[in-house]
Formats: sequence, structure tokens, C-alpha cells
Amino acid sequence: MSLKDIELTMIDGRPTTFGEYAGKVVLVVNVASRCGLTPQYEALEALQKTYGARGFAVLGVPSDQFHQELKGNEDVAEYCSTTWGVTFGMTEKSFVNGKKQHPLFKELKKNKDSHGLGGPVMWNFEKFLVLPNGEVHRFRPTTKPDDEAIVALIEANLPN
Repeated sequence: MSLKDIELTMIDGRPTTFGEYAGKVVLVVNVASRCGLTPQYEALEALQKTYGARGFAVLGVPSDQFHQELKGNEDVAEYCSTTWGVTFGMTEKSFVNGKKQHPLFKELKKNKDSHGLGGPVMWNFEKFLVLPNGEVHRFRPTTKPDDEAIVALIEANLPN
């Protein structure tokens, strides 16, 4: 399956596909509202504001896979908006591992990180940077969104 064909349901219930992001540099992140890494929302939003007009997008995927997310999609959306000022796109809550994993993560997890490690999503805030040509770069949860390696890839691959 091609990434662009993968169906998504946004947090407001709107159906779409990953193809909505075609031609953009997209940072897909499994997020959680009650995690020690939750302050990464601030850096994710800063990236969105800095590069969004130039063909970059953050796509947050709330997940309770590690039991640290709020109960409902509305609760997640309200928390992210009021607490962190999130304006970037977010999907409905989804699983990132296991039999119920979202097809997007099934595809993204085929990629290895810079140390050659692949496999399941290890924790909240794992990042997958999808370039316009479909190439995927994987970054583990403790790598901050504004890490030099991520920013360099974003800047080198912006379409505008």
C-alpha cells in the first residue's frame, strides 16, 4: 500500500487520506497528553509555524497505546489547543502497535532509525519524517522535534 492511499480520520471526524499531504514534508508523531514528553507539543507547533507556509506539516496521531492519552478525541483536541496552542493537523486516537495498529503506522514502522533499529513504536512522541519523494526518516521519542537532524532534513526538502 502506498502512504498516500492510507485513509485517515481527522480528530474532528473528517475523513481524508495521507495523500492530502502529497508534495509536503510531513512530521508524523504519535502524541499523548499525559506523558513526560508532552512538552514536545511546543516545539512541534513552533516547527509548524516556522515552516508550514513553505510546504511542511506536522501530523499528530493521539494514541493511548501507552495509557497516557485522554479518553475522547474532543478532550484531546481541546487540551492540545488550549494548553499548547496546537494548530497542526491531528487524527483521531489510534493504535500504533499490535493487531489494531493504524495502517499508517504499519507502513511507517518498516523504516529504521539512524542506528538501524526498526520495529514497534517504543513510546509516545516517536517521529517519522516523510519527505515529498516518500522517503521516511525515523526518530525515537527522546529526539526533540527541533533537533538539528530533523530541522536539517526539513529545510533541505521543503518544496517552496
